[in-house]
Amino acid sequence: MTTWVENPEGGRERGPRGIVRAWVEVLVRPRRFFENGVAPGDQAPGLVFAIVVAVAYTTGLFATTPARIPSLAGGPGVSALVALAAVALLLAPATLHLTAAIQTVLLVLTVRSRGGISETVQVLAYASAPCVLAGLPIPELRAVCALYGAILLFVGLSERHGVSVPHAAVAGGVPAALLFGYVFGGFEAMQSLLRGAGLL
Repeated sequence: MTTWVENPEGGRERGPRGIVRAWVEVLVRPRRFFENGVAPGDQAPGLVFAIVVAVAYTTGLFATTPARIPSLAGGPGVSALVALAAVALLLAPATLHLTAAIQTVLLVLTVRSRGGISETVQVLAYASAPCVLAGLPIPELRAVCALYGAILLFVGLSERHGVSVPHAAVAGGVPAALLFGYVFGGFEAMQSLLRGAGLL
């Protein structure tokens, strides 16, 4: 699950420009993006993309809600930097691959003919694109980011594994709940909105 292709055929452009282009394309033209922008066996751009999204999300969270910064040695500034480094080097890659492992098992159980594991990793990575903004303390925005991320996941699974979007939603429901509901705070945002509307 950690394959890194040196000279891949297809896949995403490397570097900052490639990350920005991938972000725009997956948000605006997701079906075309997942069809053309995911290369079997080439996880490098997707992994970097997921790390950038996770760091952007955490930075927004820390900047707008300082109480979320873990208490480490050296004060809040140093603590934030250490936490961001941990997100980039440990938490984001581990979360991505753990979620991909769960998704792979569910695909094995629900899809007869499917794409490879590396494609699943990339789909999960790029589906996180809306969550760049999910760290901002606006429940409506966070809920939309989480919902859109889940939709992108289902579209990506549909494209890469050759199933309908409803079938992909069944196969991807649990990973979507874990990633977008819990990790990126979609469930918390929805609860806040429901409380505000007097429904909870």
